[in-house]
Amino acid sequence: MTSTKIIVNNALLIFGGIVAFFFLMKILGLENVSELRFLNFAFVLWGINRAIKTNMDRNQESQYFTNFSIGAATSIAAVALTIIGLIIYVDFINPGFMTVLEDSSFWGQNLSLGLVIFAFAIEGIASSVICSFILMQYYKNYKPAITIA
Repeated sequence: MTSTKIIVNNALLIFGGIVAFFFLMKILGLENVSELRFLNFAFVLWGINRAIKTNMDRNQESQYFTNFSIGAATSIAAVALTIIGLIIYVDFINPGFMTVLEDSSFWGQNLSLGLVIFAFAIEGIASSVICSFILMQYYKNYKPAITIA
């Protein structure tokens, strides 16, 4: 399996998990509880872990930097998809969501969509690198099992 396919598959899984979680929050009326948004890290960690493990098992790849790059690229691709999803959500589905963000204690007042996207991108890229680094500390001594075909 190519590393690009691993990255895309796992980024789509992360994105799907985050979207499903946010729609579940909306259905349950919990979209105003901003603390629940921290559970996104569970989806991110799961997707990065899955990408690294898949690369190690299927491609027999044990190089630290290669696997770190796969994890970070997976998460950054998921961040890009999530930002696109946010733009679509705010522009077409629920323009009032910006008010929800302004009312939360994390953001502040007078938000624009561009500012929120910029903040999400910076936070997403930083968390991508940090989560990949944390997971690679676990996998740094992992050697994939050699399979004989």
